[in-house]
Amino acid sequence: SRNDEPSSSNELPIIDSPYVAELDGPGAIHSALDFDKTRSDSVVSTDKDANANASAGANMDPDDPGKGLTTLLLFYQYVEPPWDAQTYHAAKTFVETIGEKHGITGRMRVAREGLNCTLTGTYHGIRAWCRDLRTFGDRDEFKKTEFKLTDHLPRGQLFPKLHAFEVTEIVNYGLGGTRAPPIGKTGVHLEPEDYHAKMGEKDTVIIDVRNHYEANIGKFVPPKTGAEYIDPNMRKSTEFPVWLDKPETKEMLKNKQVLMYCTGGVRCERASALLRHKIDTEDDVKGLGIKGVYQLQGGIDKYFKHFPDGGNWAGKNYVFDKRFAHAPPAVEGKERAREAAEEFMGNCEACNKPWDKYRGKRRCPTCGVPSLICYECFKADQDNTRKLGRDVRCDLCVREGITSKRQIREKEQRELEEYERKLREKDRKLGVTTSGQMVHETTDYGNRNTNTKESYEVKPVPNPEGITRLFLKNMCNKSMDEATLIAFMPGITHIQWLTDWQTGKFLGSAFVEMATPEDAARGVGMDGMWVLNRPIKVKFQKADGKDLWPPLGSEVGQQVHGKEQ
Repeated sequence: SRNDEPSSSNELPIIDSPYVAELDGPGAIHSALDFDKTRSDSVVSTDKDANANASAGANMDPDDPGKGLTTLLLFYQYVEPPWDAQTYHAAKTFVETIGEKHGITGRMRVAREGLNCTLTGTYHGIRAWCRDLRTFGDRDEFKKTEFKLTDHLPRGQLFPKLHAFEVTEIVNYGLGGTRAPPIGKTGVHLEPEDYHAKMGEKDTVIIDVRNHYEANIGKFVPPKTGAEYIDPNMRKSTEFPVWLDKPETKEMLKNKQVLMYCTGGVRCERASALLRHKIDTEDDVKGLGIKGVYQLQGGIDKYFKHFPDGGNWAGKNYVFDKRFAHAPPAVEGKERAREAAEEFMGNCEACNKPWDKYRGKRRCPTCGVPSLICYECFKADQDNTRKLGRDVRCDLCVREGITSKRQIREKEQRELEEYERKLREKDRKLGVTTSGQMVHETTDYGNRNTNTKESYEVKPVPNPEGITRLFLKNMCNKSMDEATLIAFMPGITHIQWLTDWQTGKFLGSAFVEMATPEDAARGVGMDGMWVLNRPIKVKFQKADGKDLWPPLGSEVGQQVHGKEQ
């Protein structure tokens, strides 16, 4: 997997964040082997912690430069081809085990296509965890991973626990399984200096691949004679494929260089790969005359490293850790020292006061994105002196005239159905799915055919007890039927569909009996594969002997699976 452009060494570096001043000068990037170089200064993340951190920096222990403080680690890594089920589960177990070993906390999205992690720990613990991860696998999956570290953060920014989430995609675009565009064909990765220069070129657009509420408090502002900034106005990443397919979007990209950026780089990987795939496979996109697709290597986080004064950036960078948001380091330093007035990009949704801090747990009552509420309005709501009503909505809902949850659901469903229709039409016309798999290898809905090879290689998992009963969940409750399930998973002899006892509605889960233990082992090896646009979860479920198994009337070919619609 090409995560970035290769460096001169065998391994890509661990990049120390801009929020740490190094002994050997600002902007230094240390190699993967240079884990233990000490730092001279501490980081101030919030005004409340400023004095404590400054004191910690002055009394730094040379043997433990992060003593009493927190190190934050951000990284992602795609793997291609994706892991089989056995390697996937081994990877999840491995990252959890070394996490416990080194006292790591935070969030890990673990998918067959790789890892996406935001982790916290001690100065040495985080670095030891990175070392151990380098050793995983027989394909050197993490040998070139770029780890980005922020040292000397307050202890209050430590995540309380370690959570490893089993997911289909490390960024949820709705492009898992056979829909995933080849990650080996992403946009050209530009280092911050090169990307900065590109922003000044004519006939260029710069797409903010983040959600709108992130862009609302900070974004790139290219020179007036340079790139045109585009905010897709997304509430979540799954809206990106739909937005990219709109005629008005294509018109904006016509005869342009396309730049993309996001917080750390991971969202651009799939987004740029999708655009390049459309250029290769769709005549109308190919005819747009797009002059190149580029993405910011390391994202905003790395850009701040190279442009501590902000460069072409304005406002704050929204982050998904306990810092919440931050300005470029030099700007942040001047604001704390009262040498410069704090600048705000956003506005309070209640009173329209300039504001850029997402605090509290309030969300837009119609679409559910975080609410941008100033301190005074937030406190007035808590004190019951001026409550925040349902009319206080995010600026996107206000602009689009969205006043209810039903409206947003209907809008999303309408756009998604139209996109799905176009996608199926394109697949039939081209004879390939998004990932390049031949359509004759799947049904119209992306189901696996028994005579062909899936895009994920199926390897049977160990089944020492010879179990033949499986539990399947997350199936499409509207379209799944016996024929589709049997075509996906050969060897099924009996199916017990799980339905609501009152309504009879199919719940998307079933118990199945396989012909042999070998068929069952292969079935569990298909865990996470996509059928009817959903990743099916499969696991062994040994019959407990208390109930008759398989139940009468469950044999395939002798039952009618009718589901209430």
